[in-house]
Amino acid sequence: MQPPKTHNHIELSFEIDSDLYELYIAVLSQAGVEYFLEEDRKLLAYLPENEWNAQKEDAIRNLLQETFGAVPRYTSLLMADRNWNAEWEAQLQPVVVSDRFLIVQQQKEYELKPGQIVIAINPKMSFGTGYHATTRLMLRQMEELDLADRKIMDIGTGTGVLAIAARKLGNRNPILAFDNNSWAAENAVENVEENQAPDIRVELLDAEEDLAANLQEGYDLVLANINKNVIDRVLPVIRKHAPGAQVLLSGILVYDEPWLKKLVKRLGYTAKKTIYEDEWLSCLIEPGN
Repeated sequence: MQPPKTHNHIELSFEIDSDLYELYIAVLSQAGVEYFLEEDRKLLAYLPENEWNAQKEDAIRNLLQETFGAVPRYTSLLMADRNWNAEWEAQLQPVVVSDRFLIVQQQKEYELKPGQIVIAINPKMSFGTGYHATTRLMLRQMEELDLADRKIMDIGTGTGVLAIAARKLGNRNPILAFDNNSWAAENAVENVEENQAPDIRVELLDAEEDLAANLQEGYDLVLANINKNVIDRVLPVIRKHAPGAQVLLSGILVYDEPWLKKLVKRLGYTAKKTIYEDEWLSCLIEPGN
């Protein structure tokens, strides 16, 4: 795996009502913003310092203007790695995903129910803390699948939580988990080791540029908790290069379900199961007959 780049980030602080957080997260994700913190009447969004410039700011402002009719008041601030990562981690608490899964943060106390599977995550701002509905939806879907003999690819692995969960649910085959963010990939490696989840290969790869070549390895279940725009581009690639694979999707707002249904139908998939939480959905699709 390539060495990580600088961990300095730009913090964008938006003054909005809390009931708008999920929508803003979805819209900002389309602009390439991946990490978020929610505070009282303030949404904090983070992106790498080397991705922040006037063009990026204009793109975000234009997207917000088009979507909401106005750009809310916001500030931008350079946040050095050593100043803000500990603060982020300190705010996290154990997350009860279901009767089957509990996500805990390293070094923190928790209560375990009989039969509950524990995943220890040290998130470092990677997506997949369990606090976001899409992570919980993916895990709940995975609980219902027989994963023992599946060959699994995890696109946009973030903290590595889904790959780790697959291993703890009994998967016996090598798992490929990758992300295009060096910090996320580094973090996933740490979490895989912390959870003693063997044979998970974490790579720094691009979901679009590197996907086709890696799909040649014969994956039959693809996990993709990513945003709508990326799904729109990578799902045709999965259909072409892994035509028999099931795909478990999230990162999609319920308002975009009509779009998803059209995409699934056009590519010759059928939706096997869709579940919902708040304004988000997760859909398991498989090739049609």
